This record gives sequence, C-alpha cells and structure tokens, in this order.
Amino acid sequence: MYKPSIDNMLSGKESRYSLVVAVAKRAREIADEIEREGIIEEEKPVLMAIEDFKKHKYEILEPEINN
Repeated sequence: MYKPSIDNMLSGKESRYSLVVAVAKRAREIADEIEREGIIEEEKPVLMAIEDFKKHKYEILEPEINN
C-alpha cells in the first residue's frame, strides 16, 4: 500500500480534510482527461493526484476565517 507523508504535502496551514478534498478533485480531473483522450494508464488517478500534491504542482487554497 502506498503511504506518502501527509506532513510533506501540507505546508502547515492546510487541514488534512482540505488535502483529501483537493486530491479527490484532482483525481477526478485526471480521470476525466484520461477518458476524454482515450489514454490507457497503468497508474490510478488517485495516485497520480497524490504525486501532483507531493511535488507541490498544485496549491490548496482555503478561505481565511475572521473571528
């Protein structure tokens, strides 16, 4: 089982929930691209999305909460 370090993917201000949502959205984008282009891919979209965040190709944006 693939177990990347979550702490390495988070820059300190994002929550784990935000990371999960972002990875799921990116995985859906990848799956849609693969389907649209008819590409046969060995690697699963979720693993590809995790790698994108691990390499910091994408940034997680969270709204600031003002008290």
